[in-house]
Amino acid sequence: MTTVIGPLTLVADEDALVAVHFGDEGSATLPYGAVRGESPLLGEVARQLMGYFRRERRRFDVPLRMEGTDFQLRTWNALLTIPYGETRTYGQIAARIGSPRAVRAVGGANRRNPLSIFVPCHRVVGADGGLVGFGGGLEVKRRLLEIEGVRLEA
Repeated sequence: MTTVIGPLTLVADEDALVAVHFGDEGSATLPYGAVRGESPLLGEVARQLMGYFRRERRRFDVPLRMEGTDFQLRTWNALLTIPYGETRTYGQIAARIGSPRAVRAVGGANRRNPLSIFVPCHRVVGADGGLVGFGGGLEVKRRLLEIEGVRLEA
């Protein structure tokens, strides 16, 4: 789908959204057995995303399927608790999941987050509040935070 942050490729199985890729579908690695095309679920995902980009939606209510290690799942679930329009540091996320020394591992889990925007890794910033690391690029991260009304330091 075409969005204000560039093209996104949405991937779903019959029951849940499984991935959001930055870029068009030609650049996305799709899971084995995935079929290209539209579905009612993907239509709803796209509708909710467009509402988010228009600042009309703050929460998503589509089913998500997260698959990863126990550590990744704990990290991604912690990301889901970051309120719209707020940020947390990698250290705060590490402390929240009970692994305060695992700051770099939290960064690694964020890097492997297959459900960007829906599992809001864009809301995680460096210890100094600066923008660091994001699969869609720092300009996309900046734009997502601006959509949510986050005031960024110059």
